[in-house]
Amino acid sequence: MAASSLLSLMFLISTLLLASSSLSVAPNPTTFTIPLSAIFTKNQPSDPIKTLNSLASSSLTRAHHLKHPKTKPPLTKTKVFSHSYGGYSISLNFGTPPQTISFILDTGSSPIWFPCTSQYICIDCHIDPSKIPLFIPKLSSSSKFIDCQNPNCARISSSNPSSKLCQGCNCSQACPYSFQYGIGSTLGLLLSETLDFPEKLFTNFLVGCSIISTQQPAGIAGFGRTPESLPSQLGLSKFSYYLISQRFNDTSESSDLTLYRGSSSDAKTPDLSYTPFRKNPVLNDSTFREFYYVDLRKVIVGSKSVNIPYKYLVPENNTNGSGGTIVDSGTTFTIMATPIFDAVATTFEAEMGNFSRASAAAEAFIGLNLCYNITGLKFEKIKFPKLTFEFMGGAKMELLVVNYFLPVDFGNSSFVCLTIMTDIILDLVEPAIILGNTQQQNFYVEFDLKNNRFGFRRQSCNKK
Repeated sequence: MAASSLLSLMFLISTLLLASSSLSVAPNPTTFTIPLSAIFTKNQPSDPIKTLNSLASSSLTRAHHLKHPKTKPPLTKTKVFSHSYGGYSISLNFGTPPQTISFILDTGSSPIWFPCTSQYICIDCHIDPSKIPLFIPKLSSSSKFIDCQNPNCARISSSNPSSKLCQGCNCSQACPYSFQYGIGSTLGLLLSETLDFPEKLFTNFLVGCSIISTQQPAGIAGFGRTPESLPSQLGLSKFSYYLISQRFNDTSESSDLTLYRGSSSDAKTPDLSYTPFRKNPVLNDSTFREFYYVDLRKVIVGSKSVNIPYKYLVPENNTNGSGGTIVDSGTTFTIMATPIFDAVATTFEAEMGNFSRASAAAEAFIGLNLCYNITGLKFEKIKFPKLTFEFMGGAKMELLVVNYFLPVDFGNSSFVCLTIMTDIILDLVEPAIILGNTQQQNFYVEFDLKNNRFGFRRQSCNKK
């Protein structure tokens, strides 16, 4: 679709601009709890290898976007299967009366947007358009589109390509935006709405009314560190979640996302190990300002500490800020720069000496970088080397085997594959390590924004 057509469609929709109504506000709450579910599409394919390959490809593409956020992702080369997003969703209520919309929980981005208006178009989404929940502004008395002269428009537009959409045209009626993601993109108009929790109404909440998306059948709730994120707009002191252990198949199980608002003490949550958030690298264009950096100091495989050059573990304050580790709920598998991954893989190979490595062809077909043949053996009976991430301050994340090894049946053979990946094209700029949601499963994690620290403890999250 041509850019002129997109703009024409956006300004047609901007005529839906409605006046805000007065709203009553409930007493200030301290916490909100939202059900958190693994995301799956309809019509799941029966081939688990295709699904796994898709998840691996999506993780790499997502990592490429996080490292190169101003580079348009290779959308045409990204395969999306309707088996699973490999992500997690929450439901939020927007509007008056409220409309319930599903969002992907994403700590690697900041904007919040939903599929919007009856004109919404989703390209390459592999889902029946009638199955996509839409927000309809004309059904809400609190909907109000933001015009280009509003300071909020400049704040959103200055950090993404949407700023160019206002050049050379009349943008007095609505503020356009364009957000890029690892596995897609979205374009729409900035909206002021009411976010409706049972305990409190949040008026004048900035949210994107997306009218065209690519490979994005659901909205995204950005939990990043910049002012337009959900935590920033709600004034959260911290938020926490725990992720169910999913095997990339459909499930009705869910866990909780908890939002903490207002003042909070410096006291640590019982049984949590903490490491401080690292100050984001100072770059010329503040490209990576929304990420949650942590200081990963050691990767331990079995009893051996992997030899990782220090320069990869600490981001540098230069123009591209290479190095460092971020925590991202939107990436499925952890991504490591090649020198780090090679060192980790070499240590695993030494510890897994009794097992034969899968062929390069098998690994390429599966989509993961390190697999072993376990044909004839039961995954649950195998004693695997432990994997531990040690952070600044001594906090150790001791992973369960299901957090880093995945059983895969391929033809007449059975394999286990490491759900940590690398790609040489991702090594040029930061971050060097992206801690994905597979490695966060079965952990209770806390983003303490007030005290600037990341906490975690191992916790069984599945209810059955």
